[in-house]
Amino acid sequence: MSDKIGPNSVSKPLSEVVESLLSLVFPAVCVLCSLEVAGKSEGYVCQRCSRDVRRVRPPFCGRCGLPPSGEVTTSFTCANCRESEPCFESARAAVIAEGRVLEVIHRFKYRGEVWFEPFLVQLLLEEACPVLQGSSWSGLVPVPLHPVREREREFNQATRLGTPLARALGISIRTDLVRRNEMAHVQAHLSREARADNVRQAFSTASQERIQGNWIVFDDVLTTGATAGAVAAVLQRMGAERVVVWSLARATMAGSSLGSMT
Repeated sequence: MSDKIGPNSVSKPLSEVVESLLSLVFPAVCVLCSLEVAGKSEGYVCQRCSRDVRRVRPPFCGRCGLPPSGEVTTSFTCANCRESEPCFESARAAVIAEGRVLEVIHRFKYRGEVWFEPFLVQLLLEEACPVLQGSSWSGLVPVPLHPVREREREFNQATRLGTPLARALGISIRTDLVRRNEMAHVQAHLSREARADNVRQAFSTASQERIQGNWIVFDDVLTTGATAGAVAAVLQRMGAERVVVWSLARATMAGSSLGSMT
């Protein structure tokens, strides 16, 4: 009796062979600079372009992780966090949302260029894992998209990028706890107050489950923290004792006040 061979057992190895053969004729190059070699495992971004990405390093706001707009050598609390109490304990990001990395995030998120994923995930894991490992986490909750938006994009970027982080931490990723009630509006041009108004009622519990312990909310880009804070508030109402926020990239707000140094 001959063994049955399903289509998946053939197509995957064949595709890898074809890709290997093509790479001999057409070596993969960095899609950003077109100068250095970069393959699938690097997300087609070379080491030189990766090194050019600005990582988030201290000093930054001790609450929301906002980098200063000028020269600062001590820790500080930004004006946003002094004027409004975030629902999360702290927010951190791996890189600054600028230049080429912001271009890559937009292409990944809005154009579905998912081959950038290994590059973005590596940036995230390099910065997040040393901070988060060693603590006890109950789970990671990606900021949900509205179902209509997720069908349009065919994936939720927060879930896709957050899953490798959850795996690296040995915790579950929970997409069943929080739902998005309404379509997100474009918020890039809005003030902090307007953003907060937009998202205050945007999320609700998607489960009757009572939770406890420490939780991570993850989003791809953090700007004011209003969206992630709204998700954190839902988790707190469900019983979470501690909520921190992590994102791949942190937007900087030019001209924002640093507030009092602490």
